[in-house]
Amino acid sequence: MLIDKESEPLGELEIEEAKSDLPEKYRAKSLEEVVRMHQEAEKLIGKQAQEVGEVRKLADELLKQNLGSKQQRIQEEEPEVDFFENPQKAVQSTIDRHPDVVAARQAGQDFKRMQIQQKLVQDHPDYSQVVNDSEFQNWVKSSPVRLGLYAKADGEFDYDSANELLSTFKQLRGVKAKESDQASTAARTKSMKAAQVDVGGSGESSKRVYRRADLIRLKMTDPGRYETLSDEIMQAYSEGRVR
Repeated sequence: MLIDKESEPLGELEIEEAKSDLPEKYRAKSLEEVVRMHQEAEKLIGKQAQEVGEVRKLADELLKQNLGSKQQRIQEEEPEVDFFENPQKAVQSTIDRHPDVVAARQAGQDFKRMQIQQKLVQDHPDYSQVVNDSEFQNWVKSSPVRLGLYAKADGEFDYDSANELLSTFKQLRGVKAKESDQASTAARTKSMKAAQVDVGGSGESSKRVYRRADLIRLKMTDPGRYETLSDEIMQAYSEGRVR
């Protein structure tokens, strides 16, 4: 009967050789540490696999969206007309899409724009300055009607719309300037009257008597108006109407 020999313990040299077969990162680790490293590696691999799956899902959705939008654009494009079903429309569609026809249409629009600009320059030499004026721009933006006229003038090269805007704005600005001049004139007249005294019983309403103190005050506070009235003041001095 054969008797199995008991396994002899490994010698130190054999243990060292067995350890040397392990990868470097496991050699100094205990069994528990190796198991823990393996579990963490499995978790990391699972997480990365999940992220890859999410990325693939998002990529598929993006491709579907792009494909759907492309198909929609294709559907929105005017379908080609069957020559045998409608030969006249098919020929017209082919002509309209021809590059030379498209270029000619664009050239016609450019020519129309140039004609409108020339007419505007003729009727409104300052139209470029007016259009770039912030006051004009704010005036247009403050009204939906004026915005509509501006869009038609700019987008459709409509002269009547442009002329209406420019003429109305300039007219309103002229009224404001006239009102400002009238206010200045009224203020000058008021100042002049403040420096005048009626001569009782003279019978000449145009002959006024000026107070010397008022004339001095006028010259000090408003020399411009004093200069404007200088002829009348000198005449009053010569006629003895300054007291």
